[in-house]
Amino acid sequence: MKIKKDDHKSSNFAQILGDKGISNDMYIQATEAAKSCSQQQLNRNNLPQENSPKSQSKEQFSKHNIKIYTDGACSGNPGKGGWGAILLYKNHKKEISGAQKETTNNQMELMAVIESLKLIKKPLEIEIYTDSKYVLQGITEWIHGWKKNSWRTANKKPVKNVELWVKLDELTQNKKISWNWVKGHNGDELNERADFLARTAINDI
Repeated sequence: MKIKKDDHKSSNFAQILGDKGISNDMYIQATEAAKSCSQQQLNRNNLPQENSPKSQSKEQFSKHNIKIYTDGACSGNPGKGGWGAILLYKNHKKEISGAQKETTNNQMELMAVIESLKLIKKPLEIEIYTDSKYVLQGITEWIHGWKKNSWRTANKKPVKNVELWVKLDELTQNKKISWNWVKGHNGDELNERADFLARTAINDI
């Protein structure tokens, strides 16, 4: 998978995110998130352990929020797909995008959030905006039942895109995140920009 990172005021923003050494329009190669999750990771994430670390207290988080707008797109479903995200912190902005040759729209929606959260290293309060109800309901509602059922649905079927859901679950631990749904293609400037990044990424592969 090819990932593009486009920094605006990159040095300051990189310091906030802990994403050092990234220059404008720099491409990096990343393996698919699905390949990064082993069966051991699935087992460890079935249920929270009693001795697992507690979430950081409110006082530990910065009073400044980081806002993230994400979107995914697919040319054919399945088919070539792309994802895009915009990260905003104070007066800093960072745009990232990536693409995959054989994927689905839902996978790209998930990847947009996953790749964004990978960049955040500091305890900031995070606002995520997505037009995907699959992502929103999955991470705020369905995932609790999936984990209790060893990553199976209420119908005892394996959860689709489980490797991506496991990765997203890991990245949300010990983070203060508010999840927000925005209607797609409805004039929201940043949602439209994220969609543009996702569709442009498809053309780059």
